[in-house]
Amino acid sequence: MKFYVSTAFLSAGEIIEIARAADDLGYEGVAIPDHVVNLETLSTPYPYTEDGQRRWQPFTEWLDPWVLVGALSQATRRLKFVTTVYIPAMRDPYSAAKAIGTAACLSGGRVELGVGVGWCAEEFDLLGQSFARRGKRTDEMLDLMKALWQPGWTEFDGEFYRTPRLEMTPTPPPIPIYAGGLSDIALRRAARNDGWIGDLIGLDQAIASVDRIREVRAAAGLGMDGFTVITPLTDAFTPAHFERARAAGIDAVLTMPWMFYAGPTASLAEKIDGLRRYREDFGPEC
Repeated sequence: MKFYVSTAFLSAGEIIEIARAADDLGYEGVAIPDHVVNLETLSTPYPYTEDGQRRWQPFTEWLDPWVLVGALSQATRRLKFVTTVYIPAMRDPYSAAKAIGTAACLSGGRVELGVGVGWCAEEFDLLGQSFARRGKRTDEMLDLMKALWQPGWTEFDGEFYRTPRLEMTPTPPPIPIYAGGLSDIALRRAARNDGWIGDLIGLDQAIASVDRIREVRAAAGLGMDGFTVITPLTDAFTPAHFERARAAGIDAVLTMPWMFYAGPTASLAEKIDGLRRYREDFGPEC
């Protein structure tokens, strides 16, 4: 099993050292979340908790994903960088494509673009983007960005975006696109792309989600070769658990290793020690 280290809720002063340690210890990658702002009051409930409350406290640090990837790429050698998840529809597609493509160039092709459609209507409003039909707009944005990342001149004529003849240089290395989310529409979006990113779920639900993706891809004449599955697993703690996950088609587990050894108040030294101990316990490949 491969492992990605979540950087959610880490401070700017910790992340580079965590990434260096993860790189040295053989982790597959680091996962980078995305919010531009954290509004004090929301009418939109958070969709991934039972009570609709956010998982983080006010003044939690949210670093810009692509600035962060640029920095981390210069401090690491082989570590991959996946967004969990980036919300393209909160931005204009041209600025997003430029930032993502630049990060892919600077990192030597180590960017994996995890995307979602977003849940916070107030954040969309603040950034001047429509919350309505954001799923369809996300799909079209991905098509447009993929066109912008190709060499040569580009034209695009979609429902939401129309592009005159232009070019965006430099052309980045290939950027795989993974869709995140737990709903059936999210799984179907993932099946159309290069991979799926799950949320805090148990192994049984993760396996059921992979089976659903496999079904959708089979109906479209697609297999699972080259398709990537990355997810946290809330009830996987042993090599046997990870072997069952791998056999079911889960490629990588998203984790915060220090939580198992020092808990949520771990110091930077304890976090790095947790990274080391986790690798010792589970090895480079479970």
